[in-house]
Amino acid sequence: MLTVISPAKRLDLTPVDHDPTRPRFEDDTAALLTTARRQGIGDLQRLMSISEDLARLNRDRFRDWDTAEEKPAAFAFAGDTYAGLDAPSLDRDALRWAQDHLCILSGLYGLLRPLDAIRPYRLEMGTKLATRRGKDLYAFWGDRIARALNEQAEAVGARWLLNCASQEYFGAVDRDALTLPVITPVFQEDRPGGPKVISFHAKRARGAMARFVAETRIEDPAQLRDFTTGGYVWQPDESTETEPVFLRSEEAARAA
Repeated sequence: MLTVISPAKRLDLTPVDHDPTRPRFEDDTAALLTTARRQGIGDLQRLMSISEDLARLNRDRFRDWDTAEEKPAAFAFAGDTYAGLDAPSLDRDALRWAQDHLCILSGLYGLLRPLDAIRPYRLEMGTKLATRRGKDLYAFWGDRIARALNEQAEAVGARWLLNCASQEYFGAVDRDALTLPVITPVFQEDRPGGPKVISFHAKRARGAMARFVAETRIEDPAQLRDFTTGGYVWQPDESTETEPVFLRSEEAARAA
């Protein structure tokens, strides 16, 4: 089973004791950088819907790209999903397995393995950065990401793709080109008005499930039902084969 997760806006650039590997789509990343470097602060503000200060930071990151420090992706991203994944505490065997079975979708890098080296950046997949390939990053990546996932699955013998990414990022996976069946877990919180998906908790749970898969080397989708991290419990009556539903009580959420 392959797993895909989203990147994070927040970064932790503290050095780690892991040798980085090279990203698959470095030539494509270089092409995007050429386009991004042409954008002024105002352009980046409009494209990314960010403040002037953040636009200036990202302008400087693109400008100074060649001299920026690199860090393995799973350790550099620091959002909610990565709190759930907690890559620094994975043992070496689990990390080694994840290197072949866990993929990070990225607007700038396309597809990353946990140890692939990245530099500080912000370029969300939904950004309408026009290139020669089209009007936005979805057009830029086309079916490249899906084909790369197919190739990776064939290399490791994976027969399923576990989608623990956001809709924005999984939208970059061309479903027509993808040969793997997709499983998309749903993480809900029990509330007085009925079960609800709470974004903050769902992001963390996606990362925790990616970790669970790496630690237990899951290949059979039925094994996902054993996921209980954070107090989640599989809901058989609400689940389908491709959309398992997990629910946790308010008490479990407080205890997590």
